[in-house]
Amino acid sequence: MLRRKARRAQGADRSADDPLDAAQERRVRAVLALGGVPQADLLDGVQQVRLRLLERAASGREAPRDVSAWAAVVASNLAMDWHRAKRRQERLGERLAARYDPALPSAEDSRLLSLAVARGLDELPAPQRQVLVLRFYADLPVRGIAEELGIPEGTVKSRLHTAVRALRTRLHEDEVV
Repeated sequence: MLRRKARRAQGADRSADDPLDAAQERRVRAVLALGGVPQADLLDGVQQVRLRLLERAASGREAPRDVSAWAAVVASNLAMDWHRAKRRQERLGERLAARYDPALPSAEDSRLLSLAVARGLDELPAPQRQVLVLRFYADLPVRGIAEELGIPEGTVKSRLHTAVRALRTRLHEDEVV
């Protein structure tokens, strides 16, 4: 009996810190999953909903009247944002693949390489992909990238190095180069 009360008290403390109860979390997961978000990204989506609820409280705005409904709407918006980001990445890959020059003698090889590079870019973390595209596709110098992104030049160089190494490894694994 005493242990059960202690567990209930511990659970109450945990729920006081967590803006979403278990039922609300299940609902958020369901909305994200039905919205097409992959299983691997569901936890991140739930955390985003929690974060937005905490940010709302921290900004001094009153809590939503129905937290469960509010969380479901936010989860739905996150699912749409996920799809928009995915489409943006697909379009980037298509544009990069379309950059090959058919006048080159090995156009098919060039096209395969472009597709492999586009796929490799999709797998890079966003900050690495960003500096790689700005450097090699937009032809910006390291200093220009640093200024545009508001980060130190050393960070740009580090991200470039890591991204190129990861991309090279991917291309070798796929036996493209």
